[in-house]
Amino acid sequence: MKYLLITFVLFFSACSIQKYEQNKPKIIIIKTPKIKFADVGYLQYSEDALSLELFMAGKSIKTITINYLVCVDEGCMSRSTFNAEYLSASYPDKLLQNILLGKTIYNEENIYKNSDGFEQNIENDYVSIKYKVSAKEIFFKDRKNSIIFKIKDINK
Repeated sequence: MKYLLITFVLFFSACSIQKYEQNKPKIIIIKTPKIKFADVGYLQYSEDALSLELFMAGKSIKTITINYLVCVDEGCMSRSTFNAEYLSASYPDKLLQNILLGKTIYNEENIYKNSDGFEQNIENDYVSIKYKVSAKEIFFKDRKNSIIFKIKDINK
């Protein structure tokens, strides 16, 4: 009974209200097999949590919250389960979080740093990724899995 209670508390605290240190409006384009979106979104993050709230015509239509679980409107799941259902099962667990924050992916594999950010091109049996991060934009495209993320600051 004690383990059931601990599991219950941990599971439901994953989607609990967080206090975010940064709250930034962005122009967001997402194309995955399950999510198609192009409009304004808010990226909110703190040291241990991240939330992406997607808006269409001024109305919130989807929220993705990431801490040690990934929570969407349908419920919370592990990062690997989220990747398998929404992105690609071959992706590392922190891929979405790193893309949203503009951090390197795949342990900095094939990284090319430039004056404005960096680029990574990753090719293997499962992915064909072009990933660019600059001060103005984050761009991720995986041709093999038909996935695109494009995130731009509204003010730049």
